[in-house]
Amino acid sequence: MINGAAILIGGGIGLLLKGRIADKYSQSLLRVLGLCVCIIGISSAIGGDIMLLVVSLAFGTFVGELLRIEDGLNKLGIWVQGKLKQDGEGSTFAQGFVTASLLFCVGAMAIVGSIDSGLRDDQSIIITKSIIDAVAAMMFASSLGFGVLFSAVAVFFYQGSIELFAGFFQEVFTDSLITQVSAAGGVMILGLGVNMALDMKNKIKIANLLPGLVFAVAYYYVFLT
Repeated sequence: MINGAAILIGGGIGLLLKGRIADKYSQSLLRVLGLCVCIIGISSAIGGDIMLLVVSLAFGTFVGELLRIEDGLNKLGIWVQGKLKQDGEGSTFAQGFVTASLLFCVGAMAIVGSIDSGLRDDQSIIITKSIIDAVAAMMFASSLGFGVLFSAVAVFFYQGSIELFAGFFQEVFTDSLITQVSAAGGVMILGLGVNMALDMKNKIKIANLLPGLVFAVAYYYVFLT
């Protein structure tokens, strides 16, 4: 996948920069990126149906808390830290992985681009998105570390599945549904931006909101079609 390779390349460059930037600059960069992520989230969420957002994210959060998705990612970060033998890496692995995965996977370009690639062998949207994601991966990896690169695995399976089943997804993912799912993801991205921009003691557990995307699809087909 072009997109996954772009993330690995951009993230790899970012890892080379990690530790070479003074902490005060690194922290300032992370907060500024957080504000930019907030804008991305707001722009995605603003087109969504309000009741869909409330219901899907409420139920999604409930399920996510039961499954303890955030805790699972944190444990994965500790495991990766042990394999890499890098002190402190595990503390930011989950944040980097979830932040990058949501940014790279949620949105119209990821869905439409993958469908075009699978059905018409048109990779113009995917190539454009890959360039954007490579730059984003470089910036986030320089602050959040290896977890950003690990998001390439999620992108590979996510976009690869859409390409493989493009004929089916073309019928399921209508323009209207893509807008609503992107809106739900936009709220999550906004939460990520808040976590990054504000040094809060009790951060929003964004990973626990992920089941909300499934509920957003269900709500759309039950109440909006």
